[in-house]
Amino acid sequence: MDNKTLSRDGTPIAYERHGDGPTVVLVGGAMCTGATLAPLAEALSDRFGAVTYDRRGRGASGDTAPFAVAREVEDIAALIDVFGGSAALYGISSGGALALEAAMSGLPVREVAVYETPFAVDEVAGKQRAEYTERLAELLGQGRRGDAVELFLALVGTPPEMIAGVRMSHAWPGMEAIAPTLAYDDAAMGESQVPGERLAALSVPLLSVAGDASPAWMREAARRIAEAAPNGSYRTLEGQTHMVDAGVLAPVLAEFFRTDG
Repeated sequence: MDNKTLSRDGTPIAYERHGDGPTVVLVGGAMCTGATLAPLAEALSDRFGAVTYDRRGRGASGDTAPFAVAREVEDIAALIDVFGGSAALYGISSGGALALEAAMSGLPVREVAVYETPFAVDEVAGKQRAEYTERLAELLGQGRRGDAVELFLALVGTPPEMIAGVRMSHAWPGMEAIAPTLAYDDAAMGESQVPGERLAALSVPLLSVAGDASPAWMREAARRIAEAAPNGSYRTLEGQTHMVDAGVLAPVLAEFFRTDG
């Protein structure tokens, strides 16, 4: 990514814009860089100016200690400022939690859409997330980046034999390089519960989407997000999982996002 802007704390944030229409900032999830969302950006580029970016600590973007979720909200604010001071937001997985946080924080957001933000829907899942947070902090504190990536992959249900295969793949060094940002995504998830009270105060339109081939709890979390917001709506995509097809998702987002912004 050749383009960069400075966030409020001076951190350079690398980005690319696809298309020339109303701005939509695409927020990636854990272990993602801006390149991960490039196919979706291209699919939206005929109607929107879809902005992909490397979240801080990843790719061509910088990082500045100490971390706080508010700094990532400021990163999104900086991107919005580059493109005229108003934007729609889309976030996938834990990036959805960050997109919601940005909208709830009062940034000049027209609409916000999220895909399968993995909030816990029962006590068992909540306990599992708390244990993950504690163990992740231990591993990263010990500099055990590979083990931190393994912990995350296990959390999201990757079978042990697949994790072993990923460790042997060419992608592994890149995953280890951005392993510290797993803590950033974990922080963005807050207490891992749908922030119902704050969403109730969100005035902008919200779309929460899930794949109908994803686990039932993911669809339930997505539904709860939509129901908590005054202008929330919920959609499922036939045959889709957490690894959603950009060609299937893009028309749904294009229908939701206004083209007069």
